[in-house]
Amino acid sequence: MNPQNLKLSQLRALVAVAETGNFSEAALNLNLSQSTVSHAIATLEAELGVILIKRGRYGAVLTPLGEKMVTQARQIQQLLAQMVQEANREKGLQGGNIRIVSFRSVSTHILPSVIAQFRSHFPDVTVSLTEFDDTPEMEHAVRTGQADIGFTYLPTSAEFEVWEILQDDYIAILPPHYNINSSRLTWEQLASYPLILSSTSCCSSLILKYLKKTNFPLNIAYHVREDSTILGMVAQGLGVSIIPGLAARPVPPQVQVCQLPDPLIRVIGVMVLKNALHSPAVYTFLDALRQVGRFNKKAV
Repeated sequence: MNPQNLKLSQLRALVAVAETGNFSEAALNLNLSQSTVSHAIATLEAELGVILIKRGRYGAVLTPLGEKMVTQARQIQQLLAQMVQEANREKGLQGGNIRIVSFRSVSTHILPSVIAQFRSHFPDVTVSLTEFDDTPEMEHAVRTGQADIGFTYLPTSAEFEVWEILQDDYIAILPPHYNINSSRLTWEQLASYPLILSSTSCCSSLILKYLKKTNFPLNIAYHVREDSTILGMVAQGLGVSIIPGLAARPVPPQVQVCQLPDPLIRVIGVMVLKNALHSPAVYTFLDALRQVGRFNKKAV
């Protein structure tokens, strides 16, 4: 007998039948057909030239030699698992930490599913998440090595390697009692209401630049840092706001949503420091981000 003719699938089938006591349940556990499992056992017995399992009306019973073989088959499976663990350890995926910096809307609506998927595959790698109010703080953390992965608005500095995550449309949110007869505001309507704007530098500068398009005088009544505070103030009738769609979720039922007079979009990207030595776990996490459909493209 040539040992090279033995297959791992045959050993897995043997162990499964031993653990369940019948071929049908073993097939279910292995996600195979019963005939496939039966063929694997029969082929293994033919290769070895011995009977390992007695088939009968009360199920499958191991022979004395079959019991010894099952013990050895389990040892082989354990060795294979150890090989995988060693490979992951060499790749930096057994232990270690990935440090992520993000802003609230990404942390709330994008990262949880990605972190959950990553941790299901690499439970020994810890993921730490720090939230900042503004992108310059996140870029500084990545630049100075305080974080491995960060989120920012694109375009950004050439010192970072970046991938586009999504394009997020800004929306207008209005109190419930404002009578709007269209899904899109006019500049005149926008200028007629008190404005509640974000005080974070990136959002504020982008919105203020956008508002320069209007020739109507604006009434900027409040500058507020937290998106949830903006939503609460709008719901209480204190004014209207311009806010990214992702940041507005979930929109309170008493708040109206309208399109802006002209489109305004923020492009969100994920970044790592270019030409830095990153651990394999960092790139594996970026792969997880890609696998859940968050990457649109690599930004250049």
